[in-house]
Amino acid sequence: MDRLNDFMSVLTGHFNNKEQYERLKTENEKFPYARHVNTICNDKIRNLPEDFAGYFMVEESYYTIGGKTHGSPHLFLFTEEKEGVRLTSYETPEGYDQNSFTYDNMKEIDYTALKPSEKFVPALYVKKDGVWEGGSVSMFSPVLKFTLWERFSEEGLEVTETMEVNGKRTFGYDVPILYRKEDRR
Repeated sequence: MDRLNDFMSVLTGHFNNKEQYERLKTENEKFPYARHVNTICNDKIRNLPEDFAGYFMVEESYYTIGGKTHGSPHLFLFTEEKEGVRLTSYETPEGYDQNSFTYDNMKEIDYTALKPSEKFVPALYVKKDGVWEGGSVSMFSPVLKFTLWERFSEEGLEVTETMEVNGKRTFGYDVPILYRKEDRR
């Protein structure tokens, strides 16, 4: 689990793209100020198998555009595979929605109640020259395509997400969002 622990140490914490946002906001008023809060949540999951060798993580993403902020929380499972680290997306646990699912609000949940997403294709991350990179392409419907490509290192997180309907981009940016870890002292 050394690779998985290395991966999680880079991925967990509080991140924002303030530096990039300040640089780009005058050129592109629709470019977001974005924050990620990534927290391992195995401590809130009851009845994990005894030999469970993965980490569940709540990812809280917040995007502010034009003075309005919206959240996009996710539950992910990270496991170490022969090829690298696999991200499996899970459905938002029952009793929560996009506005209420956060690590702080999360109550204990039974492992058997967690459901992997049927639409999201798991992403695989491989470490190359000190940088974890990977992603996946998922068809959320016959016309809705979601593409994820990410690079993680001690320098920060580089995230590219796009949604396309019938081949036309409906969400995403021309450049990756560059997150840097916040100083939380």
